[in-house]
Amino acid sequence: MIEITESAQKYLVELLAKQEDKDIAIRIFVADPGTPIAETCIAYCRQGEEQEEDRRVEYQDFVAWIDERSIPFLAEALVDYAEDRMGGQLTIKAPNSKLPNVTEDSPIEDRINYVLHSQINPGLATHGGMVSLVEVIDAEIAVLQFGGGCQGCGMVDMTLKDGVEKTLLEQLPQLKSIKDATDHTMAENAYYK
Repeated sequence: MIEITESAQKYLVELLAKQEDKDIAIRIFVADPGTPIAETCIAYCRQGEEQEEDRRVEYQDFVAWIDERSIPFLAEALVDYAEDRMGGQLTIKAPNSKLPNVTEDSPIEDRINYVLHSQINPGLATHGGMVSLVEVIDAEIAVLQFGGGCQGCGMVDMTLKDGVEKTLLEQLPQLKSIKDATDHTMAENAYYK
């Protein structure tokens, strides 16, 4: 699944040793998996911070928790560390993190993000806007936040109802409603005032 080179393991062990918690591990996950803005992340993970569905992987001198939802997107991932003039750099290469790998069995968050980033945001980008998923409530209410030219735009209600909501409800019939969590009083860069 994830290859962590010997040099990267050594570097991670050194980082973990600097922490006050001797039981600290790392957690590897992909934020916004399967979308153009996917980002592969490594974070400290104190005991109890791992998620219930995370997969425990034991390396020689440390433990890594792998986010279950991210596993398909971490196929062929490589974590490496290379020393350079500035000290060194930890790199994460996850060639599958941005590839759409969304099926009917994928979590609702992944399916919403896929529709937002592949069908909705390209149109909003023509006006300097974008929309992102904040959370899903009870697996049927998507809470979204607009940004860029959409934040404070006088036409955002029409965009939400006639564009975003209509598309999401058509593509994902298990959703019952869409809510907007954006503070639209900030109209400084709005596309249409």
